[in-house]
Amino acid sequence: MRHRIELTAPAADFHDGFPIGNGRLGAMVHGRCGTEWFDLNADTLWSGGPLAPPPGPSPAGALPPLRAAIAAGDHARADALARSLQGPAWTQSYQPLGRLTLAYGSAGSASTDGYRRWLDLARAVAVTRHGGAEVTSFVSAPDDVLVVSVAAPGAPELHSPHPGVTLGELDGCLVWTGQAPESVLPNYVVDRSPAVTYGPAGMGFAVAAAVDGDRLLVAAATGFRGPFESPSTDLSELALDAVARVSAARRLSTAELLERHVEEHRGWFGRADLHLPDAPREELLFHLGRYLLVAASRPGTQPANLQGIWNADVRPGWSSNWTTNINAQMNYWAAETTGLAELHEPLLTLTRDLAVAGAPTAAFHYGAGGAAAHHNTDLWRFTAPVPGEPQWANWPSALAWLSAHLWEHWSFGGEPPDPAVFAAAARFTLDLLVPDASGALVLSPSTSPEHDFSGGTAVSWGCAMDQELAREVLTRCAALGGPLAAEASRALELLRPVQTGPDGALLEWYDDRPPGEPGHRHLSHLYGLYPGTRITETGTPADYAAARLALHQRLAAGTGHTGWSRAWVLCLAARLRDAPLAASSLRALLDELCSPSLLTLHPDAARPTGWIFQIDGNLGAAAGIAELLVQSHEGTVALLKTLPPAWSSGSARGLRCRGGHEVALSWAGGALREARIVAGRNGPLVADLPPGPLTVPGATAAPGAAPGRRRLTWDATAGTEYVLTAS
Repeated sequence: MRHRIELTAPAADFHDGFPIGNGRLGAMVHGRCGTEWFDLNADTLWSGGPLAPPPGPSPAGALPPLRAAIAAGDHARADALARSLQGPAWTQSYQPLGRLTLAYGSAGSASTDGYRRWLDLARAVAVTRHGGAEVTSFVSAPDDVLVVSVAAPGAPELHSPHPGVTLGELDGCLVWTGQAPESVLPNYVVDRSPAVTYGPAGMGFAVAAAVDGDRLLVAAATGFRGPFESPSTDLSELALDAVARVSAARRLSTAELLERHVEEHRGWFGRADLHLPDAPREELLFHLGRYLLVAASRPGTQPANLQGIWNADVRPGWSSNWTTNINAQMNYWAAETTGLAELHEPLLTLTRDLAVAGAPTAAFHYGAGGAAAHHNTDLWRFTAPVPGEPQWANWPSALAWLSAHLWEHWSFGGEPPDPAVFAAAARFTLDLLVPDASGALVLSPSTSPEHDFSGGTAVSWGCAMDQELAREVLTRCAALGGPLAAEASRALELLRPVQTGPDGALLEWYDDRPPGEPGHRHLSHLYGLYPGTRITETGTPADYAAARLALHQRLAAGTGHTGWSRAWVLCLAARLRDAPLAASSLRALLDELCSPSLLTLHPDAARPTGWIFQIDGNLGAAAGIAELLVQSHEGTVALLKTLPPAWSSGSARGLRCRGGHEVALSWAGGALREARIVAGRNGPLVADLPPGPLTVPGATAAPGAAPGRRRLTWDATAGTEYVLTAS
C-alpha cells in the first residue's frame, strides 16, 4: 500500500487520470464506469519535419549595435535589436494519437457502487473496481503493448483529433491510420492562422487493437525515422508494424504479459525505496516521481517532455515540447540520485543532437562558432530563437545547461562526457563574451529566462545564470583538454563573478535592478546553488548567504506558485539546510499544486480547471526529497543535512552520490541510527554527518564541516559496503 495512489471517483479531467507507459507508448487512464477512456500517445508523434535552412540573410549584423546599446544602458533599443536576431520559425508540437474508448461488461458495469481506482507504482498497473467489475491496465515495455484485462470487453473505438483517420482490419486487429499535422503553431500564438496545417508530409501513424477473450491489446507505430530525416507517410507499412506487435503479444497469456511487465518494471523501480511512517503523502510523492520517469523515459526513447509522454491536445500547453530554460532539465534531476541513471540517456542524446543542430544557429543568428540552443526544442532538434518577447525567446545558454547533464552523469559513475559537446557549447560561449567597462568578461546579449526588469525590458549582459553557466562550461571544457582548453582557462580568469546587491542578496542581472515581477516563478539567479554546485555553505559562504536572502525575497513576493517552481524551491531549501522551508514547500506541492492523482500542475487560464499537468514538478520533487536526505555536490557523502521536522523516523535505500557511491540509511527521533555506503571507487571517502556517535572502523575526523556537522574520512575500496554504526 505504500506504493499505491488510490481514489474513489473517476477522473474529472485529463490531469486526474493515472498515467501508464513504457517510455514509447503512453496512456492516461480515466477510470470511467462502463466505458473506459485511454488517452493514447507515442513519444515520437509530433507535427512538422526536419528543419529547413534559415530563410533570408543572416541577422548577425545586428549584434554589434545590440551590444553597443547594452553597454550604453539603452535597454529599450537593446530589446528592439534583439528581436531582429529572432525568428521566424517556432518549435513544433507533441501530438496525441487519440482517445481509445472501451465499453465493457453488462449494463450493471456502469454502477459506481464501491468505486475505487488505484495506481500501483511498484507494479506499474492501474486498476478500476466498481459494481462487481474490475479493469486492470498496464503498458508493457518487454512487449510494447497496452494490455487491458476486463470481463466482456466490447469493440474499442479510437476518437482521434486528426482528420482523415481511417479504420480497417488486418490479421484480426482493428487498425486506425492517419497523419499528424505538417505544422502546429504554439498555443500561445494567437495572431496567425492557420494554427494547424495538415498535408501530405505529415508524419504517419497507426494504432492496432485486438479484443482477445477478456482482454484488449493495443500497439502503435509512427513514421519517425530520426530527427534529421523526413518522417514516413507509408500508412500500410506502419499498420503492419503496429499489428505485428499486437500479434506477438497475443501469443502470450495475460498472466505471462503481466509477469514480464512487472519483472521489467521492478528492475528499475526497485532500485531505491523510501519509507516515511509519519509522512506517507510525501513518501508517495517521491515514489510517483520515480515511477513517472520510468514510465516516460527509457534508453532509445525521446526524453520526457513537458507532460512526460501524456498529452491529449493538438495544440498542447507550450507545445508539450522540451523547454530548455528549466523544465527539460528538471525532468532529469532525480535520474542519477535515485538510481535511474540509464533513464538519463534520452536527454543526453538530445544534448548531443543539439550540439550538431545548433551549429548553423550559432553561425546564422550570431556569426559565432560552436553551437547554440535557446529556450525550446522539439523532436526535430530546433535550436533558433523564436519570434516573441526577448525575455523568453532570446536566451542563448540552453546548450551550456544541457551539457551539465553529461557531466553529472559521468560524476555519478556513467560514461565520460563527449568532449565535442563541451567544445561546441564553450566555443559559442567564448564568442559571446565581451569585456565590460572594467575589463571583466560578460555574456552579451544575456537575459534571465522569462523575466524582465522594471520598465519592461529584459536584454542586458552578464545576467547571473548566464555567467554561472559560462563559468561551468568553460571550466569543464578546460578540464577535458583539447584545442579550446587554454582559451577557456584564460577566459575564466577574466569572467565576471555573480554579484551581490546593496541589500546583500544575489543579483539576477548585471547590476541592481528592480524585478518586473518580484515573485517570478523562475529562480534562475540561484542556479549556482542548485542544480549547480558552485555555491556552498563552506566553500562560498558569502554567496551562500546572498542566495538564501535572494530566495526568501522571491518567496515573500509569491514565487513557487507552479508545481515545478515549488519543486525548485524544495531543492534549494535542501541545499540551504532550511528544513522548515522544505516542509512548507512539500505541503504547498501536495495541498495546492497537485491533482487528485498527485500529478503536479501549472496555471493555465485557457483551461476549464485553470490548470494543466506538467511532469517537471513531480520529477523535481523526487529530486528534492532525495536531496534532503543525501547530498554529494561538495565531494562528500552528506547524510540528513535537511531533515523536515515531521520526518522524525524513516529509512531510505538506493540513493546515489557523485563518485558512484550508493547509500542506505535509517533514522529515529530525528537522529541518524545507521548508514550503509557502498563505495563506487577506490580512494578517500568523506562522510558528512549530523552530530552523533556513528563511525566506521579506521575512520578519522576530517576538516571542513559546516556548523552543527562533522566529517569522517577513510580509504575506501570500490564495491565494499561500509556500515556506520554507534561505536
